[in-house]
Amino acid sequence: MSARGYGMLRPYVVPETLEELIGPVGGVITLPRHLDWGPKRSYHLDQIADARLLYMRVIRESATPADLRQFLNAAMLRRLWPELVLPPPVRALWVDRFPELRHQAA
Repeated sequence: MSARGYGMLRPYVVPETLEELIGPVGGVITLPRHLDWGPKRSYHLDQIADARLLYMRVIRESATPADLRQFLNAAMLRRLWPELVLPPPVRALWVDRFPELRHQAA
């Protein structure tokens, strides 16, 4: 199966509400192996590039809403959303659940 095929078929999770996303907004976060199996698993949330990478990885790789709640923050998600590179199915799931994300300014 191609990478494109996997991204289109893979199951994704979405929280019930954005308000339940109460993760950190600063500092250094180290993701567990089930979310990031690469050599660089620590991200500086105060650095925009690192914050974007962490958010993309957590949104793409989370198997449960608990992962989303632990690592994502609603306010930061709203700010980063226009810059996140996500597979079309996962972006569509999030926008369907949270239409306000569609209108976030870049």
